[in-house]
Amino acid sequence: MPATPAAIHFTGDPEADRLLAESPLALLIGFALDQQITVQQAFSGPLKLKQRLGHLDAAKIAALDPDRLNEVFRDKPAIHRFPGSMAKRVQELCAIVANEYDGDAATVWSGATDSADLEARIRDLPGFGDMKVIGLGSTLAKRLGVKVAEPLVPDRMCLGDVDSPEALDAYQAAKRAKKAAARAAATT
Repeated sequence: MPATPAAIHFTGDPEADRLLAESPLALLIGFALDQQITVQQAFSGPLKLKQRLGHLDAAKIAALDPDRLNEVFRDKPAIHRFPGSMAKRVQELCAIVANEYDGDAATVWSGATDSADLEARIRDLPGFGDMKVIGLGSTLAKRLGVKVAEPLVPDRMCLGDVDSPEALDAYQAAKRAKKAAARAAATT
């Protein structure tokens, strides 16, 4: 397996990008938050959460009073545009990591026996559907060298292809173009 990269370039913030590479839990939380906000906002969330809590410990987050976690998510600037529902989702994710993976988020992929097992493990995480299976699977395969994730990589450009700030810009431009083409096709 290749060395862990110094950064996963999903935010444009060097500190947030380093955290995504260093902390498997940060990476999972970023994917959990990646819904109805930009990639940069979603993947900056783990750093904001760490700064506000003083840690990114799955067991501690799972055990935190839900009202307190809601406050942390709502503090300005809010971590997500839907702070209440995303605080709950992150807490559920952390409970799974704490209880099923002994607090080690990397075990979600390092403990997978094959790609089908990895896909099932990802789908069992709260809020992880088809798009997040592809996004996380491709990131694991292409950025972290996780072999069992390779069959989850699609034949098209995906988030796992992002290896620099410039690649993030290209990914987002391609995504916008695809959405615009879909809208245009729907109106004709």
